[in-house]
Amino acid sequence: MSVVHLLGLLPAELETLAVESGHSRFRGRQLAVWMYRKAVVDLTAMTDLPKEFRSALGERALLTTPRIERVSPSQDGSRKLVLRLHDDALVSAVLMPDDDRLTLCLSSQVGCGFGCAFCLTGTMGVERNLTSGEIVGQLLVANALAPAGQRVTHMVFMGMGEPLANLGAVVKAIRIFTDPRLGFGYSPRRITVSTVGLVAGIDKLGAERLGVNLAISLHAASDEIRARLMPVNRSWGLEPLMAAVRRYPLAPRQQVFFEYVLLDGINDSTDDAGRLVRLVRSVPAKVNLIPFNDWEGSGFRRPPLPRILAFQNALLKAGVTTTVRWSKGEDIGAACGQLREAVPA
Repeated sequence: MSVVHLLGLLPAELETLAVESGHSRFRGRQLAVWMYRKAVVDLTAMTDLPKEFRSALGERALLTTPRIERVSPSQDGSRKLVLRLHDDALVSAVLMPDDDRLTLCLSSQVGCGFGCAFCLTGTMGVERNLTSGEIVGQLLVANALAPAGQRVTHMVFMGMGEPLANLGAVVKAIRIFTDPRLGFGYSPRRITVSTVGLVAGIDKLGAERLGVNLAISLHAASDEIRARLMPVNRSWGLEPLMAAVRRYPLAPRQQVFFEYVLLDGINDSTDDAGRLVRLVRSVPAKVNLIPFNDWEGSGFRRPPLPRILAFQNALLKAGVTTTVRWSKGEDIGAACGQLREAVPA
């Protein structure tokens, strides 16, 4: 009999598991409430479940979360969580406080296979996809580290990996996060999925009708520059990418986020800003400008502050909602594009 990993199973799957164990579907729902609503991952603590059901689960099922390898605190209040998985692979998640918000940056893969030139994570390559349970486990670990009486308020799939290259597990985790009765009960509008621009994946994500926010890692507004920075652009250029973005189902007042890392002398000119305006004006858009976060051997530099602000001003003058996102956790290697952990040999 194969081992069943309980964490990451949908409530309906837990109901089926209960029936297969000779118990009612109600017991599966109780199990979901214990794991996802009460954050309990010890079967012996689930006191309202029959002992024989817990015993049966103990014989065929595992209920574990990623182990904390280390927690690195940043001067800005962020914390980088390095988590060890069951096969000893390491992934990172980042907790980022901001006033009454506590945002968790989630990983979806061990490493990343898309090799964006400015991203340290891309130098790892990709080792494997995370399971839905390993994604959900990051939230449970993060909530356990939150101050008493608080929990993560927002989630962004912007950690290690390309979420749409692991779409099945990501969608399953999101359904658990947003289940209002048996899951964590998060609003879909508090969850953002970022992609390098996998056109087929954007369409599949939209077809799931999850209601989550979509973020596009854009970083250039011409195919020539973007292909130099992001190999994915050679397969899916800006025209098919923007067509997929326009097809993505949005709720009223919901925007698509465009992430744009500013690189000195490469994509930060006034001409670049003008091209970006023309590219995104066809959709309800918000542009997040991210001054480059340095890492050894990158070969890139952050533009000087006057050029960053001039770029932002050009977008604002054209009516494009734009913020400069000074990444949190830069001093601990937890900022955008800095996540990298050792992969087992």
